[in-house]
Amino acid sequence: MSIEATEKAVQRVEVRFFAAAKAAAGRASDVVELPRDATVGDLEAALGVGNPDLARVLLRCSYLRDSVAVRDRDRTLAPCSVVEVLPPFAGG
Repeated sequence: MSIEATEKAVQRVEVRFFAAAKAAAGRASDVVELPRDATVGDLEAALGVGNPDLARVLLRCSYLRDSVAVRDRDRTLAPCSVVEVLPPFAGG
């Protein structure tokens, strides 16, 4: 596979963490490289590698994909530039 084809097969996604997800991640944001056909569930798995606390929090989170709510973890991310990780918030 050529370098150009490889670059086209990968997407870079900025991930922004909030509240408990931010605490578990130990940072406010990250940039993740995923295959173009990656799903929200794939993103969760990639973020949780090596961080079981974050993996547990992600199971309860909801996601915004470029400011649009995504509830289906089988939903493909691409095309996408930003995913916001929102844990359940108390008080509405």
